[in-house]
This record gives sequence, C-alpha cells and structure tokens, in this order.
Amino acid sequence: MYIDHFGLRETPFGLTPDTGFLYGAPAYQEALATVLLAVRSGEGFVKVTGEVGTGKTLLCRTLLQSLAASAVTAYVPNPRLTPREMLRVLAGELGLTVNRRSASRDIYEVVERSLFTFAEQGRSVVLCIDEAQAMPMETLEALRLLSNLETGKRKLLQIVLFGQPELDAVLSLHECRSLASRIAFSACLAPLAAGDFRRYLHHRMVVAGWRGPDVFTPLARWLMRRASGGVPRQANILAHKGLMLAFGDGVHRVGLAHAWAAVRDGRLRPPGTALPLGAHP
Repeated sequence: MYIDHFGLRETPFGLTPDTGFLYGAPAYQEALATVLLAVRSGEGFVKVTGEVGTGKTLLCRTLLQSLAASAVTAYVPNPRLTPREMLRVLAGELGLTVNRRSASRDIYEVVERSLFTFAEQGRSVVLCIDEAQAMPMETLEALRLLSNLETGKRKLLQIVLFGQPELDAVLSLHECRSLASRIAFSACLAPLAAGDFRRYLHHRMVVAGWRGPDVFTPLARWLMRRASGGVPRQANILAHKGLMLAFGDGVHRVGLAHAWAAVRDGRLRPPGTALPLGAHP
C-alpha cells in the first residue's frame, strides 16, 4: 500500500482506537483531566458524552492506562446486559470466580465482599462502561444500587459512563432521576477545531514514521475538515483515502484534488455533510 511510499512504519489513520496515536487536543485533555479529578475525588458516577467518532473509546482506554498503577479497573465495552449479566462481567473483570448458575444476589455478595477487601487495602475500584446509552434501564438501576456501597470517606465503586448524546436523554428520564443526581462531574468531547485538525493529521503521520512537512495541503485540510465536521473517525477515513490517492499519483502530498476525490467517494463521505457533490470550494 502507501506505507513504503511515505516511509511509514504503520498505517497512520486506522479506525481502531490506539492510545499510541493519542493527540492531546485541549478539549480532549480537559475531558481526561475532569474524569481523573472525579475518580481521584472518590465520586460515584462520572459521565463522558460525545458524538460518534469523537474519541470516547480512546479516552476510555487512556483513562484505564492512567489508572492502572493506582486503582483496580474494570471495562465493559458492550453494556447491553441484564443486571445479573453485568454483575457477572464485573466479577470477572475483578478476577473473581462465580458459578454460572449463581443467583444475582449471590454474585452481588461476592462483588460486595471484594469491593470491601480492596477498600481495606487502600485500593479504589473504577468501572468504565462504553456505549452506556445502550444500557437497559434495569441495569442502570442495578449499578446505582451497587454504587451505594461506601466507607465513611469514599465510594467503594466508581463508575464512568461513556456514551453518545443519547445518554443525556436517558438520564433525563424520570426513572433515572436518582442516578442523574449523583453525577457530579461530566465532560463532553467536541470535534476538532481547525488548528487542532491540522496538528491532529500531522501528529498521526509523525507517530507512524513520517519525517517531512505537512503531507496535507491547506486546501486539502480545509475540505477534509468541512466534510468530516472535525470528527476524528471521519477525518481518519478521508485522510487514509487521500494518502492512497496520492500514492496512486506517485506524489508525497495530498492536494485538493485528492481530498475532493476522497470526499466524493460515496463509501467514505460522512453522512449529513453539507458539501454538495457538484460544488467547488
């Protein structure tokens, strides 16, 4: 592919969240700092929201790495679980063994004892839940009840909810008012601003091994940001396609024509773009 052509070690614009490519845009750093502060303050629930592709899963993985040395962490990537299934997954993440046929109450007691043990050891437990907007209501309520466990000074289990904006709609429901009232800290991931968009593209190229000036011309970046809305995942798709087109032309810069061809590709064009196919920048 184009890796050798650009002298790269790896593909710079993959869609799998990779903390090795982390670009610390101000909004991203602010969100991470907010969550770390909340967790270290012993708050029960923390919320992080953002549109599809803005980097919630990457932030979640960065948070888990940041806490690895100081806390016991658990990660649930798919929360479409019943309360009992959620308890079993949490138990597994904490390294506990439970009988597959155990009743919810029995699993709860095993988890509860473990949380108290960790607290006696001075270790906090942080549960990160991705795609939290998809969690069934009864499972949210089960987590709320589990978060009631506390010592005299702090919660035994801290829960960070990562979700799309629909999560806010779920939490605004009457039946979620008790849980919503416990969210003392929240953060929102926004799309990349123009300056950050340029630095984001260059940062990923450098991490992948590029040692030259900006590969993407100013007009190419302008078009790609307009088409992607500054959303990193969509930017990655367009940048990847632009590099492929530049490679096909035997050049080392992605120009406006390459970016325009990437945007016009129906398989890659971000849904809802305001850029009509027949228009010219």
